[in-house]
Amino acid sequence: MSPETTVASRDLGIGALSRGTGVNIETIRYYERIGILPPPPRSRGGHRVYSVDHMKRLAFVRRSRELGFSLQEVRGLLGLVDGGEVTCDQVKTMTLGHLDEVRQRIADLRRMERVLREMAATCEGGNVPECPIIDTLFRAPAPAG
Repeated sequence: MSPETTVASRDLGIGALSRGTGVNIETIRYYERIGILPPPPRSRGGHRVYSVDHMKRLAFVRRSRELGFSLQEVRGLLGLVDGGEVTCDQVKTMTLGHLDEVRQRIADLRRMERVLREMAATCEGGNVPECPIIDTLFRAPAPAG
């Protein structure tokens, strides 16, 4: 019997963990290196052996990242999960701060949309070598304020 067959059926290799969470294998290894994901035990053959808890934690990290939380913010959120010093109130404050950042990005994107729409409206298309969009892109932007 090989060492790999002694691993419980609920234990996962890195490929299965990747497929189960949609997280790239290299990203999983990176999360281990920086301490976001605890290093798993290894089989006798030296292969990483992940548990369902690893999968849950990785899914949590992935969803947090999809919502735009930085890795540092994810660490803070995991501090609550891990029973650390982070309180639910701190998580709420962090989330509201992140929400403010998202709203600012949305406002920035709306401004970009307006500018692009206005630039496109100045162009008649065709085969003319001069293009008002290119001309606009070469101009320095007006100072913010």
